[in-house]
Amino acid sequence: MANPVGLRAPEPDFWRGRRVLLTGHTGFKGSWLALWLLELGARVTGLALPPETDPSLFGQLQLDQRLDHRIGDIRDPEVLREVVAATRPELVLHLAAQPLVRRSYAEPSATWATNVMGTIHLLEALRSLEEPCTAVLITTDKVYRNLEWLYGYRENDPLGGHDPYSSSKAAAELAIASWRASFCGSQPHQTPHLRIASARAGNVIGGGDWAADRIVPDAMRALANGEPIGVRNPAATRPWQHVLEPLGGYLLLAERLSADGSLATAFNFGPQLEANRSVRELVEVALKHWPGRWEDQSDPQAPHEASLLHLVIDKAHHQLGWSPRWDFATTLERTVGWYRQMQEGEASALACCLSDLQAFVGG
Repeated sequence: MANPVGLRAPEPDFWRGRRVLLTGHTGFKGSWLALWLLELGARVTGLALPPETDPSLFGQLQLDQRLDHRIGDIRDPEVLREVVAATRPELVLHLAAQPLVRRSYAEPSATWATNVMGTIHLLEALRSLEEPCTAVLITTDKVYRNLEWLYGYRENDPLGGHDPYSSSKAAAELAIASWRASFCGSQPHQTPHLRIASARAGNVIGGGDWAADRIVPDAMRALANGEPIGVRNPAATRPWQHVLEPLGGYLLLAERLSADGSLATAFNFGPQLEANRSVRELVEVALKHWPGRWEDQSDPQAPHEASLLHLVIDKAHHQLGWSPRWDFATTLERTVGWYRQMQEGEASALACCLSDLQAFVGG
């Protein structure tokens, strides 16, 4: 599916030479975003914990050799104060998080500490800046009080969260809004040149995700090993989108927010309605590109996970000129193709990522 006419892409002229602080750069989304920023010519400093998986996309892309790579835990406020003071970022993209629902049940305190207090520590560190700075803080589509209805959620719908992950991200959204209202402005206790927005995106897929307990990497590992794909919740519906979709939204939001402070609010970044598909459909389409089989491994005793979720993305379209570029079929074709090329030794991870990025931006 070609890029829709008239939709904006990130501007290299804006990013070239800019000092960018990217937290969570060793993760799946963070690695893709780091690569994109480097291709745009930005001067990137990354702050994150070491990659959790082996392999990791961060390692496969050898990003530690291409950016200012710093290891640190955002639960430590001093770590953030030091990196902000040292790098004086013009733009901040905050992706560092504990991102897994099932892990949040096992580690609720760590999830809250990372997702809520880690975000607050970053905001506090940014108060020391004496030059203009634009920050886009990433949460999730799961911040909404999910009533499992057929309608999509808008940015002004009530926040909530059943599981520790979702509730911690909803709490982070409240903290961001409160901090912005309290400390951004022209009063003596405020910072006049700091602009902050939050971005809510959902289930991203794409090549290079090696995490456990995610359907796509679990499926790709099974296919590579000639094993059936275990599906624990085949009827659950998700708004599937390629990882480049929301990342492009984050970059556009940062560009526009730098010039227009009225955009310092929350934005949804999700796919078109046709990409709202069940896990069963996701797996069955994936198997068209890499033959194999799947089996139902539903567990009635498993911790609660939402079954139905969809975002309304009109605000990002009208205010930012952003809309999804790839449909569900293209997203699955590109994603499965990435893993299969790697498995069969046809291309490197970097070549696969650059091919996807060029196809996404170029149409």
